[in-house]
Amino acid sequence: MGVILRDMRKKLTPKLIDNLPAATTKRYEVRDEVVTGLMVRVSYTGAKVWCLAATVKDRPRRIKLGTYPVLSLADARDKARDVLRQVQLGSFEDEPETRLTFGEAIPQFIEIYARPRNRSWKSAERALAKFSALNDIPIDAIKRGNVVKILDDMMASGMGTGTNRALAAIKKLFSWCVDRGTLEINPIAALRAPAKEVSRDRVLTTEELFACWQAAENEGFPFEPLAKLVILTGQRRGEVAGMQWSELDLAGATWTIPAKRAKNATQHVVPLAPLAVSLLSALPRFAGSDFVFTTTGKTPISGFGRLKARLEKASGADDWRMHDIRRTVATNLAVMGIQPHVIEAVLNHKSGIVSGVAAVYNRHAYAQEKREALTKWAEHVEKHVGQRALAPGLPSLDMGRDETRVAA
Repeated sequence: MGVILRDMRKKLTPKLIDNLPAATTKRYEVRDEVVTGLMVRVSYTGAKVWCLAATVKDRPRRIKLGTYPVLSLADARDKARDVLRQVQLGSFEDEPETRLTFGEAIPQFIEIYARPRNRSWKSAERALAKFSALNDIPIDAIKRGNVVKILDDMMASGMGTGTNRALAAIKKLFSWCVDRGTLEINPIAALRAPAKEVSRDRVLTTEELFACWQAAENEGFPFEPLAKLVILTGQRRGEVAGMQWSELDLAGATWTIPAKRAKNATQHVVPLAPLAVSLLSALPRFAGSDFVFTTTGKTPISGFGRLKARLEKASGADDWRMHDIRRTVATNLAVMGIQPHVIEAVLNHKSGIVSGVAAVYNRHAYAQEKREALTKWAEHVEKHVGQRALAPGLPSLDMGRDETRVAA
């Protein structure tokens, strides 16, 4: 990514600089015709950096002057002329290049780039920790082979797709460093993922799903209601765990996930079946906290890996993840006869059956259809698990309807 895509010479103007497009793949530079050696580099993110090409003590140098628009065109030209004058007079202080180590780059990358943009920044942090053997090496001295050796060791230990995630994280780190001028090139830009990605298609059987439901009853608050609501709503584990009382309208039987918490950054209204409303109404509230599932009042609960392990052991269902419950709910809704576009609306999928132009112009929220689907699903869950086992004191639902047979 650090390779220059094109080298142009123009008489730079503020308007021209403002209108320079972001690089499509590799960064490019535009040289100024007014001041020899002055150039502006444009990255694929659209960031613009002033540099000066000069020969200092018989050594070619690209001296970073600053970023645009913080450093204006006029200021960049003045600074470039001043540096060139110092070079000609022999008074230019060739500042020692600060060589950022890999270990120093990681926290900067997390705090400046990953954390503000990605809710899963902790996953990136954990993935980058796999490369701790490189921490003391200047990041511009890391070679492709250094990274490949660590990836090979990860593959040999059986990490599989985890190796791919680690590679994706370090690629993003190197690309970020290139954009900031810390690196000239990304040494692993074209490195292919070592493990073959296999899309998961695990769907829990009816017996496995309801065994997990019953196993959750041994958990108590907060994990029992959390697991049950994941099953009843089909929403993402993290979105359920981060549920807040201010998002709930129990009288209207709705849960509104704000865009800032939804994975696809789109506000999502989840209709709540009577069973879900009953479970939520029975939950205790932490004084002074808006979190539904919390033990501290300050943060939502965590420890999902341990929860899943306990459910797996108690239920006898193996080789599944919490996210597989979403696929299981979707599969069962399809068998029940729910239309694909309604299932996508229930799951808050941004693309799929309704996508492209249709997704832009189709603003119908399918509110009634979603409510009917999730109510039908909740009734199906209740009929299979047994009303008393679900939650003591729940109001009776209509058990006289013909049961819909659902085979997962």
